[in-house]
Amino acid sequence: IYGVGRSSIREAIKILSIKGVLSVQQGVGTFVVSKNIQESLDTQMSKAEIEEVLEVRSLLDSKIAAKAAINHTEKELETIKSYLDLRGQLAEENKAQECYLADINFHVSIAEACGNALLKEIYKIASKNILRTFEINHNNNTASFKISQKIHTELYNSIENKDPEKAAQIAQRIVERMY
Repeated sequence: IYGVGRSSIREAIKILSIKGVLSVQQGVGTFVVSKNIQESLDTQMSKAEIEEVLEVRSLLDSKIAAKAAINHTEKELETIKSYLDLRGQLAEENKAQECYLADINFHVSIAEACGNALLKEIYKIASKNILRTFEINHNNNTASFKISQKIHTELYNSIENKDPEKAAQIAQRIVERMY
């Protein structure tokens, strides 16, 4: 009727059963068990309002910074520092897109140093959508990145000094743009 091969149907049934939409019972049949297909977190965030993405970031940043202050390695610290320096350089050169990416990479490298793989992955997904907010809010301008370089340096220093409370406070101030 639909002009598709059996292998295509088998593959579709396999995918839908993995997603929990279908139940395959050998010798009995295939049954719909749920009409809701769970969207991936990445898909949900890309469809979310910017305010929702920022709220997620607000919840994550301070916890991730505190954990990075405790769990970072020297190599991770070097990576964080390299993105911090690059962020500052690009802000001074007014290279907006590159500066935005360096800022995101700075924060992602902190997430990678937090020692919690799940938090790191959630943050990476959120960070893809944070770039949207930069493009909308900063209009190809790096002025606020120049101003906030000092507080980002303070965040790096608190992580380097293994001070989780200070790292959490500074991260929250960055998210709330209190610098």
